[in-house]
Amino acid sequence: MRQWLQGAGHIAVLTGAGVSAESGVPTFRGAQTGYWAQFRPEDMATEEGFRAHPRRVWDWYQHRRDLLAGVQPNAAHVALAQFQQQQPGRLTLITQNVDGLHQRAGSTGVLCLHGDIFAERWLDTPRNCCHIDHAVADHPPYCDRCGNMVRPGVVWFGEALPYATLEAAQKAVRACDLMLVVGTAGAVYPAAGLARLAREAGARVAIINPAASALDDVAHALLCGTAASVLPALLAPP
Repeated sequence: MRQWLQGAGHIAVLTGAGVSAESGVPTFRGAQTGYWAQFRPEDMATEEGFRAHPRRVWDWYQHRRDLLAGVQPNAAHVALAQFQQQQPGRLTLITQNVDGLHQRAGSTGVLCLHGDIFAERWLDTPRNCCHIDHAVADHPPYCDRCGNMVRPGVVWFGEALPYATLEAAQKAVRACDLMLVVGTAGAVYPAAGLARLAREAGARVAIINPAASALDDVAHALLCGTAASVLPALLAPP
């Protein structure tokens, strides 16, 4: 694997929830404890659920933001960031995670397929009166002129991935010589389809995960282990 890595002109990396779990970030469903356990996850991550219960859904995302407040990037995040810094232009980082830990570790140009939990945007197409910096502070914030609500900047169930981000990710995996798929079960599409796209384009594909994934049949190599234990050794300078 290290020989493949050293010989690759361009490397694409796709990370999933397993990478952040090692920092103590609960999974989407794992965050539903206590008061939040009574609600279905799907009701907290759809446009319909938000329109029906905007305060509840907004407070759920604030709860998740609060959970992230004391979380720090782990050795996997740091290893990827250091590789990018030491070898600029060689690695494109694509993530399914919305927690911003890759960016906090120092990674740049991260392609966030599912958005950013700390970002905010308007629920409906903004009118001239909609200025997010001047939204009325509430649960959720809203425009005092038209009532347009502010929503979390994540991709909800049933929504398309950000077009430009997905296009950039597809371009990166088509052009890479080696793709690392790290900490993901490989069950969520279209993100999981990127590994198949890379292999079809002629890249080697390696999966780093402590358990079997739905993409194991795509891989040229399987490294059984956690991201924080494998990536620092794999990405260390020769």
